[in-house]
Amino acid sequence: METSSQTTRKLKVGLLDFEPLRIAGLREIFAEQPDFQVVATDWATAFRDSAIDLVVVVLRDQAFSLALLARLRSRHPGLKVLVIGAGSEPEKILDAITAGAKGWLEETANPEQVMQAAYAILEGSIWAPRRVLSTFVDRALEGSAARRKRSNPRFTEREEEVLQQLVLARSNREIAQALSIREQTVKSYVARLMRKVGVGNRIALSVQAASGAWGEKKS
Repeated sequence: METSSQTTRKLKVGLLDFEPLRIAGLREIFAEQPDFQVVATDWATAFRDSAIDLVVVVLRDQAFSLALLARLRSRHPGLKVLVIGAGSEPEKILDAITAGAKGWLEETANPEQVMQAAYAILEGSIWAPRRVLSTFVDRALEGSAARRKRSNPRFTEREEEVLQQLVLARSNREIAQALSIREQTVKSYVARLMRKVGVGNRIALSVQAASGAWGEKKS
């Protein structure tokens, strides 16, 4: 027999990177559903609370937001994430899914679409345009072959330092300042790391670095 706590537990939701007005609107949307409770509206709280079921995050600065998202999912692997962004460019959506998002909605989505996406993601589905999902599957198959060839990438000490900076979602200029090297040198390191790991863009590199997939290997 189920206890009352089991039958009445609400799904915890975090609303991250939104302006206060948008948070108020989304909070109201979820409040109308008896299954949900908004418990976090900042990254710090989301990182601390391991019981959050769903995170809804707006895509402002793409590289910064997705790097933080990768770190959050590395901390809480079972977390379900819905990204809301401007437009429906396939590459932007694919970057979000690669970073760990389970769904994508345009900023113009209505309350009904928000809840449809939320329930679908919590049930284990991916919510995104079909054409994007098809592309994602194709690239995953291609990427699996590349990963088999590069299953044990080895990094120099400086490359490890650059990777650590990428996990912190820092720009090339910020990395250059932190490591006391030229910005052009940082660009060269990032390009070399992408080739070594076998990814096609900076975001995918940051995601893999944040997940700690390679351990600590140095040449």
